[in-house]
Amino acid sequence: MIPGSFDYHRPKSVADAVALLVKLGEDARPLAGGHSLIPMMKTRLATPEHLVDLRAIGDLKGIREEGGDIVIGAMTTQHTLIGSDLLAAKLPIIRETSLLIADPQIRYMGTIGGNAANGDPGNDMPALMQCLGASYELTGPNGVRRVAAREFYQAAYFTALETGEILTAIRIPVPPVGHGYAYEKLKRKIGDYATAAAAVVLTMSGGKCTSASIGLTNVADTPLWAEEAANALVGTALDKAALDKAVALAEAITSPAADGRGPAEYRTKMAGVMLRRAAERAKSRAKN
Repeated sequence: MIPGSFDYHRPKSVADAVALLVKLGEDARPLAGGHSLIPMMKTRLATPEHLVDLRAIGDLKGIREEGGDIVIGAMTTQHTLIGSDLLAAKLPIIRETSLLIADPQIRYMGTIGGNAANGDPGNDMPALMQCLGASYELTGPNGVRRVAAREFYQAAYFTALETGEILTAIRIPVPPVGHGYAYEKLKRKIGDYATAAAAVVLTMSGGKCTSASIGLTNVADTPLWAEEAANALVGTALDKAALDKAVALAEAITSPAADGRGPAEYRTKMAGVMLRRAAERAKSRAKN
């Protein structure tokens, strides 16, 4: 289908973008890479009268280390994330996840901010950001505020963003040196959303897990931070019994829809399978 008619705006600064969104109100939507919004416009699930394109705002791009955090501009593309030496050294799970998003053509245009801010439960970055304990910097008419990724998602396509606000940066605490990590994603074909996916970040000492965090993708209306499942791994050697318990706790919080990727029961079980694989691979990468 063809999208409905709309007016196009291309501001040069964050302040200009916010001013436009405030002026135009609910009839306007910010445009990042466009890979979530444009398909919705084509099917008329979204019918904005104004698009505010953020691509000309240079301040929204780039990756830097600031204190104990990595700060990523919202308009940084997946392709840039994949090629970042800083992320490869400090947060390699971001590169691993980015490589599983869609295909190379989309990754040249798709942005981390668009992926995270849209509220699409099928996007990969939201669950990963929850797993990593990230916070989002939101800029609006009243200035800048931070919201934890774990508190940002309210329902499918509904987030903590308020009228006139845009996601401008993502701030991620750097995990300890030697941490283990993995993102496991089951999908039907290249470019598809996940049937189910799991992100795991953990640390090991003396053969025991000393910390763990788990995020689950596309098995509920929102990304899931599986806190109880992660806690079940702490203090264990990540043996079969510990993984069985964590998988059961993670599966219990899922509520996937039945769709072309399979019935709900199957997708729940695949979330458990992806979690087990991710935990085992994260353990193999962790240094004691």
